[in-house]
Amino acid sequence: MGFIDEFKEFAVKGNALDMAVGIILGASFNKIVNSIVGDLIMPPIGLLIGGVDFKNLEIILKSAGTGPAGEAIPAVAIRYGMFLNTVFEFLIVAFSVFMVVKVMNTLIRKREEPAT
Repeated sequence: MGFIDEFKEFAVKGNALDMAVGIILGASFNKIVNSIVGDLIMPPIGLLIGGVDFKNLEIILKSAGTGPAGEAIPAVAIRYGMFLNTVFEFLIVAFSVFMVVKVMNTLIRKREEPAT
């Protein structure tokens, strides 16, 4: 089974152990992944497309304003830049978990092989 096929099988058909490992690693690597995405991946991509900061990419549906009593009404926006950051974070966590599970599966298979 090829590397990509094995990753697809893991991502779609993971069992409870795979999920538990994913949750633990996802929680443990949260700050590292946020830094990788926010500090290492997104700035060069933003630079390549004209110096765009992905965190600020949004589509304004309704501008901010003030209500009849003078209270501030926040803008309504679709923040797709933050969504892209979150997607990259997920992919990094999923791939990291996959690599750990792949190593674990290899070790389990070696242990189960009969000695010759």
